Amino acid sequence: MKQNAFFHLFKTRNCCYIYDVNTNLFLKVPKETYSALENYNGDLEALKDDSVILNLKEKGYLSSNRAEEIEHSLTDALESILDNSLNTLTLQITQECNLRCSYCVYSGSYLNRSHSHKIMSIDTAKKGIDFIINHSKNSPTVNFAFYGGEPLLRFNFIKECVAYAKEKGEGKKITFNMTINGTLLTDEIIKFMKDNEVSLLISMDGPKEIHDKNRVFSNGMGSFDKIMNNINKIKVKFPEYVEKNVGFNIVMDGQNDFSCINNFFANYDTVKDSRVNATDVSTLGALEEKAISEDFIQDEKYERFKILLHKLGKLDEKYISKLLLSQFEHINHTLNVKREANEKVPKKMHPGGPCIPGLNRLFMTVDGKFCPCERVNEESEAMNIGNVNAGFEIEKIKKLINVGEMTKQKCKNCWAFRYCYLCAAFADDMNELSGVKRAKFCNDVKRNTEEMFKVYCTMMEFGYKFEE
Repeated sequence: MKQNAFFHLFKTRNCCYIYDVNTNLFLKVPKETYSALENYNGDLEALKDDSVILNLKEKGYLSSNRAEEIEHSLTDALESILDNSLNTLTLQITQECNLRCSYCVYSGSYLNRSHSHKIMSIDTAKKGIDFIINHSKNSPTVNFAFYGGEPLLRFNFIKECVAYAKEKGEGKKITFNMTINGTLLTDEIIKFMKDNEVSLLISMDGPKEIHDKNRVFSNGMGSFDKIMNNINKIKVKFPEYVEKNVGFNIVMDGQNDFSCINNFFANYDTVKDSRVNATDVSTLGALEEKAISEDFIQDEKYERFKILLHKLGKLDEKYISKLLLSQFEHINHTLNVKREANEKVPKKMHPGGPCIPGLNRLFMTVDGKFCPCERVNEESEAMNIGNVNAGFEIEKIKKLINVGEMTKQKCKNCWAFRYCYLCAAFADDMNELSGVKRAKFCNDVKRNTEEMFKVYCTMMEFGYKFEE
């Protein structure tokens, strides 16, 4: 059966483009050619009077070639990679937390566990440390992350793990990091973190009225004042450590005032010079839809626009939002650094090339169960990829990295397949993977990919030189 030419049309404000899927290139075309292709019905011969289309065909563009098989390129090498190249272990050392944040994935409003009193034994932790050291022959650096709950509830346990990891990882560079809520920091704790160069990410959502709306103690009291007091103390005692190793993690609640949050991290003395990592409230596995206000959306769009002006040299850096800067860097990395021109789509491929579960962010629960990373639902049988005693379940991991097989007909014909970000977590139906569930996110992928294309091409039109 004859297949249609494989391309996608999109416009910027000033120009018309074809994204040629096989070559992975953007082709600027006249409006007349764009209009002709908008009416394309599967027969390019009917458009032979358009000299641009004829020329593109002669140069090898507008091919109908598609993948014949959906398979991740590293499927056959999976076992060897997981035997020798692990580089990060995230240890869930406790499921306890001293806060009750409303948007937490463990709050009871998600398909996931709720807060509990479970803790990891030191025996399990040491087995996990041994496991990753023994499976990291090809990795010069191994990172250990401590996760909760709130990891600092078990400070003495962390000290024991750090000492053991350093001992067992002799000959490698051993690094440590953790995300904390900032309420439990003491002089003793911060000195230990400094002495061991532990990178800290402190959860902080904005000014007091916004932060305390969601991030509260179990008695309902806000945590802002406690955190700020702790941060100010450690900045005075260990300024160099804080500058180099302490940042802030912002969970962006779409019901809050974006401008207020943005101004806080730009101007508030305690945080204005620190690195920040901003993420949206998680929607994956949420029992109820997470609403976003129109004001929040418009403010965010305006700040993105200002970043583009800054990159074009039209606006000073002091006026741009550091909360959103990483989004532009993502476009640069995806479409400039990583994007390669091709002759055609390979016969065997997988949309987006999902990360290899466990390779870069292996997550170990309190009881020693392995999950692909800390972002998946740890209660899901589909996300259980082994345990610290028996090791990896390779066949389950093969299913996870080849999740596109479940929607293979859609994937083979999707113009955005190279930029798909739907890992197995988007297909997680608790006990098994679901192609139907995965397919529900396809339109989001296409919309986000087209928006990324438009930003990239618009910047190129204005002469912006993307950096390698």
